[in-house]
Amino acid sequence: MRAVKQLSAAFPQGWRTRFAPAPTGWLHLGHAVSALYVWGIARAFGGRVLLRVEDHDRGRARPEYERGIFDDLAWLGFEPDEVAPPQRERGAAYAAALAALEAAGLAYPCACTRREIGALSGDFFNEESRYPGTCRGRALDGAAHVARRVLMSDEMESFDDLRLGAQWQVPSSQCGDVLVRDRRGQWTYQFAVTVDDRDQAIDVVIRGEDLLSSTGRQLRLAQMIGRTEPPRYLHHPLIRSADGSKLSKSAGDTGIRELHAAGRTSGEVLGMAALAAGLVDTPRATTIAELPALFAR
Repeated sequence: MRAVKQLSAAFPQGWRTRFAPAPTGWLHLGHAVSALYVWGIARAFGGRVLLRVEDHDRGRARPEYERGIFDDLAWLGFEPDEVAPPQRERGAAYAAALAALEAAGLAYPCACTRREIGALSGDFFNEESRYPGTCRGRALDGAAHVARRVLMSDEMESFDDLRLGAQWQVPSSQCGDVLVRDRRGQWTYQFAVTVDDRDQAIDVVIRGEDLLSSTGRQLRLAQMIGRTEPPRYLHHPLIRSADGSKLSKSAGDTGIRELHAAGRTSGEVLGMAALAAGLVDTPRATTIAELPALFAR
């Protein structure tokens, strides 16, 4: 595994990264760890941080959670260099990208439900169920209530993760043709972030290892929508609950607002996050100003 501190030559001058939480719950200690990596690496190696609210899931996004994101980050001391428009304001950009794919014969309507896809794959519960291409050859009229998918050819995608090293993925084997707009007209995470990263000139994506499996399909989508220079990726370790599961917003794990209300200082919470991430060896309060040294030392 490659040490982040050895990567100074990997970052282009004036590079841009992003911190992109979803307003579907309150921020927890896992988000603080991700922010430590994003801001710490950016400040250590000359990058700029864009804050983007990823509210593509309109069924779960809430205004109070969005306000909480800004409040919690400000309390912790994470100040972005730029704030991007939320995804709810980006529908025209996503529609234009999809229209170009459809015009090139690379996207098609899909009427399959998740239950039907689960039945075909033999897995009703896995959101990563592979789509078998059922609607590829069907003559659907492309009505507004019909989903859209983008064709994934069988080629392999290879990339160099800035922490984990060489990676190989075959999106067609992992997920099949990628869903880009669902039957309710909502844009999917995979498509929205790819268009956003292109339009917002994101050079390096720093995020948790839980999203590593998405990288190959996002690189493929980026190429298909005309991005000639794809972003680099760095996937950092996750911190976990006592039972080994990933910290979850829905489970209320170690919430930032709860720690604040309990009297913890922002420095103490940053120190907890740094200790959980293995960036420091002993429990201690940590300041924003100290973050670059955790990565560049």
